[in-house]
Amino acid sequence: MTMPFDETRDKILDAAVMHVPFDGWSDATLAAAAADAGVDLAAARAMFPRGAVDLALAFHDRGDRAMIERLRSEDLSALKFREKIAAAVRFRLEAVEDKELVRRGATLFALPNHAADGAKAVWQTCDRIWTTLGDTSDDVNWYTKRATLSGVYSSTLLYWLGDNSPGHQSTWSFLDRRIDNVMQIEKLKAHVNNNPLLKPFMAGPNWLLGRVKAPTRMPDVDLPGMMNRR
Repeated sequence: MTMPFDETRDKILDAAVMHVPFDGWSDATLAAAAADAGVDLAAARAMFPRGAVDLALAFHDRGDRAMIERLRSEDLSALKFREKIAAAVRFRLEAVEDKELVRRGATLFALPNHAADGAKAVWQTCDRIWTTLGDTSDDVNWYTKRATLSGVYSSTLLYWLGDNSPGHQSTWSFLDRRIDNVMQIEKLKAHVNNNPLLKPFMAGPNWLLGRVKAPTRMPDVDLPGMMNRR
C-alpha cells in the first residue's frame, strides 16, 4: 500500500534529522534519509525537487507548525501583547530538538544562492506569529510589524545558538531587551506623529504610507518545492 504524500515526506524528514549533524542539509542527507525511510530516491527527489534546500525548508516549516499549535493551546490571555510576542519567539526556538540542525541550516542559507530562501523562511515565521496572535492590519503596519519582528527573531536565534546558560535564560533576557528596544521605537514614532510642530512635515510621508496595503492572502498550497502553510 502506498503511503500518502504528507506521511511519506514526514518519514523522510524524520530520517533526515539523524544525518544532518554529520552531512548537513545536503543531497547526501536526502539520499540517506530516503534509503532509511524505504522510499525510492526518485520519489524523494520529486517531493524535494531542490534537494537539500527543500529538505531544510520542510524542517523549518515543521517548527513553525509546532509553534502555532502551542500558541493555540496555551492560555496567553493574562499576558500583555509584547509578552505574547516574546512567548511566540520562545515557543518557536523551543520547537527545535537539536541546535545543530538549525546551525547547519544557517550555514546553508548563508550561501548566496539560498539567502533569499532563508529570508523568506524567517519572514514566514514572523507572519505566522502575528497572524496566529490575531493581527488584522492591512496597511503599511502589516509590513513594519513583520519586518521588525524578523530583526528581533533573527538576532535572538543567533544569540540562542551560542547560549549555554541553564534553561537558555540568557536568551530569554536578550529577547526581552530586543522587544523593549522595539517598543521604544514605537513610542518615538507616536511622539513624532502627535507633535504639533512635526505633524505638518509628516503629512506627505503619512499620506504616501497610507496608500500601502497588505498583500492579498493566497490559499494554502502543498506542492513539491513549496513550504506547507498549514
